[in-house]
Amino acid sequence: MKNISVAKDIIPIGEFKSSISKWINKTKTTGQPVVITQNGRPAAVMITPNDFDDLQQSRQFFESVSRGIADADSGKVLDTGQLFSELDNRRKKRGKIKDSVDQ
Repeated sequence: MKNISVAKDIIPIGEFKSSISKWINKTKTTGQPVVITQNGRPAAVMITPNDFDDLQQSRQFFESVSRGIADADSGKVLDTGQLFSELDNRRKKRGKIKDSVDQ
């Protein structure tokens, strides 16, 4: 996602409403986000769908890393042997569930 230009990319909601197509096309073609203000304060940000997807994936990644760090800090860790054993158990359970469904 590109940086926001205060001079070009922050618009009041009235201006946005009067030319929505123009601002959507600008965001779509340039990838530049648009900050929409209401009563002089930021109210919304319009970004491309790809930028939104990237933000969602980044957020999920950081949340996952944070959970992993918290688990490590609290001692919820497995050594290599325990990990392989746990994975084998989960594969066996999954296999049994598939076998019973297939029959």
